Amino acid sequence: MKVKRFCLTLACLAALGAKADEGMWTLYNLPNAVYEQMRAEGYQLPYNQLYQADDAIMKAVVNFSGYCSGVVVSPDGLVFTNHHCGFEAIRSHSTVEHDYMIDGFYAKSFEEELPNKDMFVSFMVEQKDVTDQILTPAFEAMSIYDRTAFLDSIENAMSKQVKEQDSTLRLELKPFYEGNRYFATTYRDFRDLRLVFTIPKSMGKFGGETDNWMWPRQTCDFSVFRIYADPKTGGPADYSKDNVPYHPEHWARVSDEGYQEGSFSMTMGYPGSTSRYLSSYGIRERYEQNAIRAQVRGVKQEVMKRHMDAAEAVRIKYDSKYAQSSNYWKNSIGMNKCIDSIGLIGQKQQFEALLRQWQDSTGLFKGQLDFQQLSRLYAKRLDVAKAILYFSETFRRTDELSTRAMFVHNGAVPVGHGRRQHINIKDNSETWDYDTDREILGTLLKNYREKVTGTKYLPEFYKTIDAKFGGDCQAYANYLYAKSRLMKPSKKGSRLYPNKKSFMKDPGVAYGLDLTTIMDDLRKGYMLVSDSIDEQERALCAAKLRMEEDLPHYSDANFTMRLSYGQVKEYRLGSWRSGYRTTAPSMVAKMKKGDSIEDYKVQPEMIDLMQQAGDMPLCFLTTNDITGGNSGSPMFDGQNRLIGLAFDGNWDSLSSDIFFDTQLARCIGVDIRYVLFMMDKWGHADRLLKEIHAK
Repeated sequence: MKVKRFCLTLACLAALGAKADEGMWTLYNLPNAVYEQMRAEGYQLPYNQLYQADDAIMKAVVNFSGYCSGVVVSPDGLVFTNHHCGFEAIRSHSTVEHDYMIDGFYAKSFEEELPNKDMFVSFMVEQKDVTDQILTPAFEAMSIYDRTAFLDSIENAMSKQVKEQDSTLRLELKPFYEGNRYFATTYRDFRDLRLVFTIPKSMGKFGGETDNWMWPRQTCDFSVFRIYADPKTGGPADYSKDNVPYHPEHWARVSDEGYQEGSFSMTMGYPGSTSRYLSSYGIRERYEQNAIRAQVRGVKQEVMKRHMDAAEAVRIKYDSKYAQSSNYWKNSIGMNKCIDSIGLIGQKQQFEALLRQWQDSTGLFKGQLDFQQLSRLYAKRLDVAKAILYFSETFRRTDELSTRAMFVHNGAVPVGHGRRQHINIKDNSETWDYDTDREILGTLLKNYREKVTGTKYLPEFYKTIDAKFGGDCQAYANYLYAKSRLMKPSKKGSRLYPNKKSFMKDPGVAYGLDLTTIMDDLRKGYMLVSDSIDEQERALCAAKLRMEEDLPHYSDANFTMRLSYGQVKEYRLGSWRSGYRTTAPSMVAKMKKGDSIEDYKVQPEMIDLMQQAGDMPLCFLTTNDITGGNSGSPMFDGQNRLIGLAFDGNWDSLSSDIFFDTQLARCIGVDIRYVLFMMDKWGHADRLLKEIHAK
């Protein structure tokens, strides 16, 4: 009787778990049940038009520079992505005299299109399951260290085979389902990517932090790049003035028909990371880390914003840094609010109780999945996990001196080995400001000391701050910036440090050694239990998949191409209804508040333009399942036609990295008609519009 009652409970849970529209699905093995649901919601094309056919739509979708997504929209290799994905390229080409962030940019010819260092697009060529080659009894018996080495060797061997067939290809081997499956994905990278068109930041980032993660939205979040190729082969090539526009075999067609509420919508792109199989204990740790990230970034952003407001040159240098920092500052705050509001930890605990009942009734995963052990392991790791995040948010990629100081030590490598005194520092002064950076460092040094209690995780240089600077962290930061050779670019043909003695005496070098020493201690403390936690989380995922084996399951996001499907749809909070789209009048109303709300301030011509736009749709909501990395993902209708670009989620979706709420979570997209309107009426980009609409 107990077994029957448990099976009935499990059946009810399975029915509740099969949520419509949830999922970031790999394409090569898309379950038929998922495809049939897509058909029921309005997808009109055969299954093979997603991945298998010669003109499958996935062939138009790209990984944009390793952090966003994009879509090819013309026979001459034009790529649409978000404005915020192209933000650093736009910033890097901007000067006080020619500020493309403020003024926008349009290349009126191929010759005017601007090359971008270290930017690329990747096309996925193939993906396949290679689990049977990996998860052998010998692999399971290996230590974590040996597994890593083994996986590297397998990836290298597979990559070699791929390159022997086609030298323009590369292969990545990645774990899926928490390491219970392994897929090999083959890519072709194009490394010559040029900026073609961007609207002013006032439109491309309209609403700024005021509207970030919020609805309603009116942001025209797009930018346009072009892929260039080798003139002889038509394939990938490093930048050369002789390269020619790439001519893809397939590209996405733009739709001017729009959508209605209930219309089918599909995204394809490269979602970065989700943790939806994570245990309740892991979510509790994530909650603590979110609070730390929000606190430290809030302190840093206050300094950045003050300096940016004071000088236009500083604003140009820090616009991109500030946007990146503030995005996940707000995300962390919102995620914790969602975790609290929906009682997510409690929900996970209820599921884990059911999973334990299933274990008891079936005998499966005994000796592999132990919830008491998992609880003890997370409790043991919590202090060091919090200290690591304080360290990372304080010292890693926050100020130029800390970055250089750790760079010269190659992580935690002790001084005295090799010839690191011969390292030269390139002049990158166009990316940072002396006064801003040193105040950021001083402020964060003070904050770290206040938040990381005890001395176990305090770098040695805090003793110097007390002894020589009376505990004044800003005075110490000023001293480092003034005295360290690390902050002085090497002269051409000379070495930064002529000998080891000068290297060792440099206060910035000593600071960096103290940082790398603490970083090494933190890593060791973290790894003492992390491998065991990972094994338990892997077993938890495997148990869930086995318990719900009659249901389709998608793997957590890991920056591989995924499909999500859904519908254009509003959401409701009590009696409030969001509406499913915004139109031009709603933007004009916000623009008129520009004198009091900086994020709504635009050039007068933009107000005139929007007033002439009538009821043109701007942004819209769908039930598509997205996360970071999906920025710039194409949004397709039921005929694989482009209707928008995904650029954000709503405030109530911020727990989606660990739990997808079908009732409240929404994807926000910029309507492709809004994009084309701005290219036409503001940019007068006739040559691009003609190219996009070419048959």
